[in-house]
Amino acid sequence: MTSKMSLEPLRSLDDFLLTSARFQVPTVGDLDRWNKRVQENLIYYQTNYLLAATIIFLIVGVMHPADMLVGILAFAGAYLGCNYVLKNQAIITDFKKNHPVVTLVGVCGLGYMVTSLISSVLVFSFGILLPIVVVFIHASLRLRDTKNKLSNLKEKLHLKQTPMGMLLEELGMSFEGFAD
Repeated sequence: MTSKMSLEPLRSLDDFLLTSARFQVPTVGDLDRWNKRVQENLIYYQTNYLLAATIIFLIVGVMHPADMLVGILAFAGAYLGCNYVLKNQAIITDFKKNHPVVTLVGVCGLGYMVTSLISSVLVFSFGILLPIVVVFIHASLRLRDTKNKLSNLKEKLHLKQTPMGMLLEELGMSFEGFAD
């Protein structure tokens, strides 16, 4: 059976957060049930979560624009630097042997740069992690209703496919093991 990719519709603020929303602290002792609640809420409210995460990230970015930009650049630089070093290990080893003083000065300079960028990296990390924490808390506390369960049944039966469903499947958290 072929299913086409579709994004869940944006749920109303009333359904997502206000009067018709029901919240309850999950039973910590029943991890399977908690896991199921989180997964099903991630699927059902995925568009709301994407919007909320974007708004939170932008708020952090507006509050600290320079730190956010420097943090993004620091993460990108660290990623590209690690990638370069891993691909060119022989060249790096030869350079360290032939130019030990330059290597020492470079390592010290890099250490100083990393130390001075810590606050910017923390702001960027906060901008990324805060939305994840907010989404997890909402998905953990929000009780499922009939519409939520029906929508998730379609995902379980592969009648529809959503980006969040694919992401959860890639993370090894598919619905296959759950029974209602």
